[in-house]
Amino acid sequence: MTAPAPTYSGKVRDVYDAGDDRLLFVASDRMSAFDVVMAEPIPDKGRVLTAITAFWLEVMGDLAPNHLVSLDPADFGELGEEIPDVAGRAMLVRRAEMLPVECIVRGYLSGSAWKEYRESATMHGIPLERGLQESARLPEPVFTPSTKAETGHDENISVDQAADLVGADVMKRAAEISLAVYRRGAEWAAPRGIVIADTKLELGFIDGELALCDEVLTPDSSRFWDAATYRPGTAPPSFDKQPVRDWLEATGWDKSPPPPRLPDEVVAATRRRYVAAYERITGRSLSDWPGARETP
Repeated sequence: MTAPAPTYSGKVRDVYDAGDDRLLFVASDRMSAFDVVMAEPIPDKGRVLTAITAFWLEVMGDLAPNHLVSLDPADFGELGEEIPDVAGRAMLVRRAEMLPVECIVRGYLSGSAWKEYRESATMHGIPLERGLQESARLPEPVFTPSTKAETGHDENISVDQAADLVGADVMKRAAEISLAVYRRGAEWAAPRGIVIADTKLELGFIDGELALCDEVLTPDSSRFWDAATYRPGTAPPSFDKQPVRDWLEATGWDKSPPPPRLPDEVVAATRRRYVAAYERITGRSLSDWPGARETP
């Protein structure tokens, strides 16, 4: 049987039309770094992304609607039989009218926000006090939207610029949902030894209401740091593709395709970080998730 072609294929996710205003989101094990997809997959990465999203949607259920319909392949129709290795890595979801902005919340000064702060003491155009260190905790989480770039990188924009794109009332509600999700996630993760530095959320309209869509508070959409080793003034390693990034940087690769082959030990180390993020946050074993292999 030939697997059906997805209607959309990104760096990690494949999206299929499931009929009746439904989509099937399938999270692959593909790994991208520096905007290039590696030849070597990270085993169970797609299942981690799906499992942790499903967990957070439970935890956030009272904050906003979401697009999840089912995680059971028996509900996927023919797609559940035609797509190989689908168990545990796919979500049947409702189709949504997506906002044309990324909803980012930052609790710590890192990444592109740190780069802007070094240049102008601002974050998305918002003045911050001077003298802050890289990875410093912000006084309060801040909603900092960005554009959704078709190609290249997203562009950080102000809330007013985002409101010009979608309307002030919509942006206000998007900010409320995003901040509430980040705060609850950060509060949940803290006693489990994980700092959630920032996160990127996707929101869309379903039946006239803004809903959480796509992945939620995963290692790919958020910066997870180990609280035991977090120190302001440094760039703490993340619970994600950090071993891949570090190894690629050390090779001197010019970040143009094709990438060098990832050694087995880098693949294994990266898988361990994804699995650790899931298990520490949820208190569950990934080996109990459908399709996942036993954790060594």
